[in-house]
Amino acid sequence: MTASRGKRRFLILLCLLSALLFTALGIWQVERRAWKLDLIARVDARVAAPVQPAPARSAWAKINAHDDEYRHVRASGFLLNNRETLVEALTERGAGFWIVTPMQTTNGTILVNRGFVPTERSAIAARPGGQLTGPVTVTGLLRITEPRGRVLRPNRPSENRWYSRDVAAIARARGLSNAAPFFIDADAKPNPGGYPIGGMTVVTFRNMHLIYALTWFALAALSLAGLVLLFRRER
Repeated sequence: MTASRGKRRFLILLCLLSALLFTALGIWQVERRAWKLDLIARVDARVAAPVQPAPARSAWAKINAHDDEYRHVRASGFLLNNRETLVEALTERGAGFWIVTPMQTTNGTILVNRGFVPTERSAIAARPGGQLTGPVTVTGLLRITEPRGRVLRPNRPSENRWYSRDVAAIARARGLSNAAPFFIDADAKPNPGGYPIGGMTVVTFRNMHLIYALTWFALAALSLAGLVLLFRRER
């Protein structure tokens, strides 16, 4: 009899702790949903906003993801095609590379993700028409540097293997000075010869937080139901 009562009390404690844990997780998901909805609203507004000049060098130190990422910007200068970097990419068009090219501007150097090329077009000789010379103007979305690389695949500059657009690391590897702490994803304006293909920035965000929240709250309710049953049996 005593062992049975001890087991019930253990189950009561377990149900109580589970209810508290699941409720806390549900509240966390509600907060995450509010954050995600705010992010989506900010990004949508910036993408649809009129084009503005890229931030001046005096403002670079203040650039951050919350206030600046996905702003619709424009930059003019000269592309340093001989210092481009191939960054591995997996896109809706399949596997290939982002062509990240430095642009020399009056503000300094800004890296431009000119767009996607399939693997067979990664060599410069396979897309000679796309190597723009002379003064050019690029319009696109401001993106924040990606210093952490892809999961389990950090950049390997010494081997010229790039898995993320780490602005500082690419600038060092290419001997660039006065490089901006952001890069620009070029828009869908066609390049001569068809490559690179711009305008492939992903601006949709997965938002499953409401479903997760309801799941956690449902588990909390079940834990409370079990707690009530155990209390009745204890009485």
